Amino acid sequence: MKGCLLIHGFTGGPYEVEPLAEFLREHTDWEIVVPTLPGHGEVLELRGVKHTEWIEHAEEQLQELNQKCDEIYVVGFSMGGLIASYLSVKYNVKKLVLLSAAARYLNVKQLFKDVADLVREGVNGSIAENELYRRYKNKISQTPILSAYEFRKVVGMVRPILKNVDIPTFIAQGENDGIVPPQSAQYIYERISSDKKDLYFSPKAKHLICHSDENEELFRNILKFLLKE
Repeated sequence: MKGCLLIHGFTGGPYEVEPLAEFLREHTDWEIVVPTLPGHGEVLELRGVKHTEWIEHAEEQLQELNQKCDEIYVVGFSMGGLIASYLSVKYNVKKLVLLSAAARYLNVKQLFKDVADLVREGVNGSIAENELYRRYKNKISQTPILSAYEFRKVVGMVRPILKNVDIPTFIAQGENDGIVPPQSAQYIYERISSDKKDLYFSPKAKHLICHSDENEELFRNILKFLLKE
């Protein structure tokens, strides 16, 4: 039996990767697991939570999946992509999928453009329809400064071991991502040692790449990659 672990990002929750999880459930008979990292979810409770707790929880979920399945795939979104990379080095993971993985973060140019769009939509009365606004409007006030430092510790821990990622890897990135710049995907692609790696750019996608209008094409490419011998 095959299993797939999908890991969400910093200050996020399973909803960030749920469209892909649902697509995989519909098109495979795999065991699909989408955990909620400590302090995360629809209501954030990050105060006092260490980055090691996020990693340990993902490890526990992988170990449980490994008891049921003889082949494991790991998918990681944003910070979850870094955790997924770490797991792929430490454990027997067959394939790795990285979505908007935050090896670098804060695409300032695109972020300013997104803010300008929010201002225009606010003037037009349509801001409540903006996905970025809906998902992130409360995160600034709910995210302790120390939690941001914990996120940076994950980045600092994983960057040096990217060179040890030697399994087939699919790297996807939205070109209009205001949080993680497109250069992050190129950075990862150039540093991992795998000789089987794909780099995919979604022209219209922002940070929440699994919720983009182009997600169907992305999901088909991911499934094709995972099914390939």
